[in-house]
Amino acid sequence: MAITPDPPATVFLNPLFGLLPALDLGDTAEVLDFHKRLPGYRPTPLVAAHDLAGQLGISELWVKDESERLGLPAFKMLGASWAAYHALRSRLGGKIRPWREIAELRAQVSQLGPLTLATATDGNHGRAVARMASMLGLGARIYVPRSVGRDRIEAIGQEGAEVIVLEGSYDDALARCTAGLKAGDILASDTVHDGHEGFAKSVLVGYGTLIHETREQFSLLGGRPPDAVFVQMGVGSFAASVIGHLDALSAGASVIGVEPVDAACVMASLRADREVLVAGPHRSAMVGLNCGRPSAVAWPILRAGLTATVAIEDSWADRAIEKLASVGIQSGPSGAAGLAGLMFLQGSGRNVSDLVGRPIQSVLVINTEGSTQLPDVGGSSARNL
Repeated sequence: MAITPDPPATVFLNPLFGLLPALDLGDTAEVLDFHKRLPGYRPTPLVAAHDLAGQLGISELWVKDESERLGLPAFKMLGASWAAYHALRSRLGGKIRPWREIAELRAQVSQLGPLTLATATDGNHGRAVARMASMLGLGARIYVPRSVGRDRIEAIGQEGAEVIVLEGSYDDALARCTAGLKAGDILASDTVHDGHEGFAKSVLVGYGTLIHETREQFSLLGGRPPDAVFVQMGVGSFAASVIGHLDALSAGASVIGVEPVDAACVMASLRADREVLVAGPHRSAMVGLNCGRPSAVAWPILRAGLTATVAIEDSWADRAIEKLASVGIQSGPSGAAGLAGLMFLQGSGRNVSDLVGRPIQSVLVINTEGSTQLPDVGGSSARNL
C-alpha cells in the first residue's frame, strides 16, 4: 500500500530505536585493502567547518568530503566496486589469485565469459557500476528514470554503459531492471527486489571504507569524535552502513537520517513499523534520494539504529550548498542533504541536542556528491522506453 508523504519539513523521533540486529560487515581491513588497489585511490578529506558550527549551535562541525572518490564525483564507487568484486569472486568459486593492478583482476574475470552488470539508478550508483564494469571488461545495462536529468544520464553513458531511460520513478526502473534480467547478467542493485539481496549487502559493506578513513582522520586531526551524524537516505543503504560501522568511529553517537519531503520512505516506514512505499512523483532536486521504498537489507538496521529522521524541502539543500561552498567544498543537492537537515533543525528552533535529549557538541556530515554537471560532448547511448 502506498503512503502519502508527510507535510514539508518534518521531524520524527524514532520510537523503534534499540538493539541492532546481528550484522555481518565482513573484514574491514580486506575491504580497505581492495579499495587501495583501485586506480586513483586516496582518502577523501575530512574538513573542519567550525565557523559554521557556531551558527548551528554546536562546537564542532566536520564534513567528510566525497565530491571526488576514485575518479567519480560521489562516494558510490566504494559500494559498487566492492560488491562487483565480491559477486565475481563468488562466481570464481570464492578464489581469486593475488593481484596488485586492476589489469590482473580483469584477466582473471575474463575466464567467466561475457557478463553484464545490470542495475537501476538515480544517477551516482549506476555511474559507479558502469565504471567498474568498464574497468573489468564487463557489460553494463543501467535503467534510469528520465527525471534524474540529462547530465546524470549522459554521465552514465560516457562510462560505456547501455542506458535505458524510462518514465516513472526509481522503483519503476528497478522493477524493469529485474524483469529484464538475462542469462549472464549480475543484478548490481544497491537495494533488494524480488529476493535478490547479495549485491546490496556487499554494497553496504563496501561503504565501510569511508568510516574507516574518517576514524583515522579524527585521530590525526585531534578532533572530538562526533556525538551525532547526519546522513542522507534514499533506499537507506548508506545510512545503514554508517550505523553498522559507527562503533569503530564513535560508540554511542546518534544517527539522524535526512530525506526529501515527498520521498521520505524511511520516515514513513518507521511510523508504520514496516517497509512501505511512498508514492511518487518524487520531484526533489536531491535526485539521488528520490526513492519510494527502503532497501530490505537496510531496513532492519535503520529501524533499530536511527535516532530520528528529518524530511526537508529543496530550499534547505540549496542553503547547505552555499554553506559548503563557503568552506571550499563543492556539493550537489543530494550531497548537501546531511548538512541541510542539521540547518533545518537549527532554523526551526529545534536543535539537535533537544532532538536527541542529550548535549551534542560535535557533528559529522558527509558531502556525498560534488557537481554532476557535464560539458556537452554530444551523442548518447541512451534508449528511451
